[in-house]
Amino acid sequence: MMCRKLIYGLLAGIIFPTVMLAQKTVNICGEYTYNAPENVTLEQAKQTALERAKLEALANKFGTNLSQQNTTLIENQNERSNTQFLALMGSEVKGEWIEDTKPPVYDITTVQDMFTVSVSVCGKAREIKGAGINFTAQILRNGTESKFESDEFKHNDDFYLLFKTPVEGYLAVYLMDEMQTVFCLLPYRGDASGKTQVKAGKEYIFFSEKHADKEMTFVDEYTLTCEKSSVQNFLYIIFSPNEFTKASDNQSDNELVLPRELPFEDFQRWLAKNRTKDKDMKVETKSLMIKK
Repeated sequence: MMCRKLIYGLLAGIIFPTVMLAQKTVNICGEYTYNAPENVTLEQAKQTALERAKLEALANKFGTNLSQQNTTLIENQNERSNTQFLALMGSEVKGEWIEDTKPPVYDITTVQDMFTVSVSVCGKAREIKGAGINFTAQILRNGTESKFESDEFKHNDDFYLLFKTPVEGYLAVYLMDEMQTVFCLLPYRGDASGKTQVKAGKEYIFFSEKHADKEMTFVDEYTLTCEKSSVQNFLYIIFSPNEFTKASDNQSDNELVLPRELPFEDFQRWLAKNRTKDKDMKVETKSLMIKK
């Protein structure tokens, strides 16, 4: 088995099923103001505010299910949720955000190194019908067991992904850095098929040669580096029981260091098109903080 160790430098930071029909989407907008605690960076505060604005907009439009632990019913009246936002979780909202229709607008105030971030965002969304696919995806730091799960890394830490799905399907993993360049981490660069098929009920450890299937002929491994005090990146974990093509990316000039890449706008268009056509596609976005 060939294995190439990739040092990912974070500077400053196949065919659609013919039976699938495009799912109806609607335009929605949301706003949220987040008062960040002292230990939160500006980029983290912006991302938290944005996620909550989208969730609140989805809840207002499509409604929500029962809250996570206290079994309190979250009701909607005249398309407005009557429960405090902090009771909401992404899995409870009966809608999903497909794509932004224009860039989010932020208003930021700073008082003694603490941020208050207000954001407004508009996009396309659709109603979630049915339970959906509940896969498991964990980011692992310097270890390949579940106990090593973390969303914070230090310079030269190793990076792995634990994944498990209850149904057979196809998986792709992309990482966006703070320069809004998106890198294709999975399928591996040496995978000529351009897709990663996963079996139901099997636990996978990706980006590890030791844990790769015997039939794998090429495995990419990653060490995260950082040249600033800290950078925030985002991991997109994309799964569907239906076959799909990966995004059209290009090999960077430094092919021995970085995986294949594409601009975020191109990635976003590709992802929105796939999600519109495939009602079963699920996307989980995870924040990844790397510190020097």
